[in-house]
Amino acid sequence: MRRLREILARQGLARSQITILDALLKLRQACCDPRLIVPAGGAGETIPSAKLDWLAAALPELAAEGRRILLFSQFTSMLRLIETKVRELEIPYCLLTGETRDRAAQVGRFQSGGAPLFLISLKAGGTALNLTAADTVIHYDPWWNPASEAQATDRAHRIGQDRPVFVYKPIAQNTVEERMLALQDEKRALAAGIFASRGRGSPLALSEIDLERLLTA
Repeated sequence: MRRLREILARQGLARSQITILDALLKLRQACCDPRLIVPAGGAGETIPSAKLDWLAAALPELAAEGRRILLFSQFTSMLRLIETKVRELEIPYCLLTGETRDRAAQVGRFQSGGAPLFLISLKAGGTALNLTAADTVIHYDPWWNPASEAQATDRAHRIGQDRPVFVYKPIAQNTVEERMLALQDEKRALAAGIFASRGRGSPLALSEIDLERLLTA
């Protein structure tokens, strides 16, 4: 935070966009899992992830109840960690990222009941999907653009859906996630999308006071 203050004082808000976005991106990733921001083999690999622990407890229960689950994340690196955990839990799953070659096969398998869980990246699955077999949506990390988040949830709210759809949004307590959601409630202009996929976007809707609130522990 001291470094950001120095850069803001020297360059001003408009000229500090890249540094600000990079700092906020890393804070968001740390909320998901510390391994997203530490080098392979680093000490951070031993730090537990409260979110992943929650997911490891919740998914078997949801699957046992017969729930059909869409799990969204903005970070494909996080989806890979979740995929490893799901394999350990022995829960059948489908996967859709920008690297998926046969989208139709993954969608068809989920829709036909071949797997209770569908792991989906924001970039690959935010639009043009009809997943009415789902009755549960998990947004692993909050999407700072509520319209994009709602659009993803709507993958389950399509024509032909005849069941209630439950939505879960785990938020890391006392972190940038909580503060960003509070800011959104106060400043709905942020819904235009401060962040896009891969952490890119424009921070110009943020004032220096907003940044102080986001980045101060």
